[in-house]
Amino acid sequence: MTKDVQPLIRRARIEDLQAILDIYNEAIETTTAIYEYECFDNAYIQRWWQQKCEASHPVIIAEVEGAVVGFATYGVFRARAAYRTTMEHSVYVPASHRGIGLGKILLENIIDEARSQGVHVLIGGIDADNALSIALHERMGFRIAGKLHEVAFKFDRWLDLVFVELILWP
Repeated sequence: MTKDVQPLIRRARIEDLQAILDIYNEAIETTTAIYEYECFDNAYIQRWWQQKCEASHPVIIAEVEGAVVGFATYGVFRARAAYRTTMEHSVYVPASHRGIGLGKILLENIIDEARSQGVHVLIGGIDADNALSIALHERMGFRIAGKLHEVAFKFDRWLDLVFVELILWP
């Protein structure tokens, strides 16, 4: 896929779960985007989907030629009542489709969804070495809220986590 191909952006459906699971597992196995060691299984993704549906948390899909090539979502930032209008978002694009603008398109769409659902603040947790994701978020209006040092260990090294935030309404 090249930059001139426009993906179809839509809400995820249950039949997209295998593609979402595959994207998650690729990220677990090959990147520090997810601080996990073991791949997720079908039971995990079914529970994840059910929780998203019950909480009305959107899952946005980028689709090209019938294939899911990325997704974005958000969910609870912290499980305390006073945080109810703050959500933590995620954007995932498989290696085969990175670098062509899908992350930006998905991020724009998840921001729009958050605004439409009355979310006040979107938070993102990004591995500190992921300069491209941090830069994308800054271009989209997020600001760096802080950095946690050596909070995770993966691929035989300590990882730092950068938090970014976007205030959606005053």
